[in-house]
Amino acid sequence: MKHKFKTAHSVEKFFSGSRIGVMLIHGLTGTPTEMASIGKLLNKKGFSVYCPLLPGHCVSEEELKKTSYSDWVAGMLEALESFSEHMDVVFTGGLSIGATLSMKLASLMPEKIRGQVLYSITLKYDGWTIPRLSFLLPLVLRIPYVGYRYSFKEAWPYGLKNERLRKRIHAAMSSGDSVAAGFRGTPGFSLREFWRLADEVKSDMPSINTPTLVLHSWHDDIASKESNAFYVRDNLGRTPKVIILEDSYHLITIDQERRRVVQETVNYFSSLLNKEELLEMKKGGKK
Repeated sequence: MKHKFKTAHSVEKFFSGSRIGVMLIHGLTGTPTEMASIGKLLNKKGFSVYCPLLPGHCVSEEELKKTSYSDWVAGMLEALESFSEHMDVVFTGGLSIGATLSMKLASLMPEKIRGQVLYSITLKYDGWTIPRLSFLLPLVLRIPYVGYRYSFKEAWPYGLKNERLRKRIHAAMSSGDSVAAGFRGTPGFSLREFWRLADEVKSDMPSINTPTLVLHSWHDDIASKESNAFYVRDNLGRTPKVIILEDSYHLITIDQERRRVVQETVNYFSSLLNKEELLEMKKGGKK
């Protein structure tokens, strides 16, 4: 049965379906739009899908620098509380740092989350496009004012193996359309906040028992499978299901294998529902 749910911000996405819900969190400097494609496909299967906006995003880098990782967590906790009021069952998930935030939610509110999916989980920037000396960044960004003054620009291939999409994202970034493609760069201050979040989530992992699906590319240009997907596999309190993709880069929710990503997500979430819940989900599907 379709129902109404009011988003908190005009750029947020909501696709109305059944009372089986999925909340998808975008990445750092990203936008809810990057989750809309997979959200629409999940909605066709019957899920209600909510893509909230991280605090400080889709305005300017200056606004983003006013927020800390605790603001991002607080914003997503509020979004989860609001969404849960309209759902019988809620799953969470996220892309990149959005996946890291999903794990933080699972550590803080496990009773609200039936299961989660981690798309290109990012705990460490160490993909094949990341400079070898990047391990020095945490030290550099501790220097007063450096984190506020410097921004690290997005570079080719922009997390995409699909050349057509890559050109489109590059054009949107170059035009300054932060709603469509996010920011062109990542403020040093925000990177520092990401590392603080990642360290905290790593400490939380052994106590997280939420059923978890990890989807990661073998060729991720931003976050290697070894330091991220496999780290989660080896340290999460409950052993997750891990699927490694072979024809995508970092943005697996919109890249070459996006339809497989959707199907694996549907299959996993469906396995966590009882018969009555599955019937409810299917009622919300679209022909």
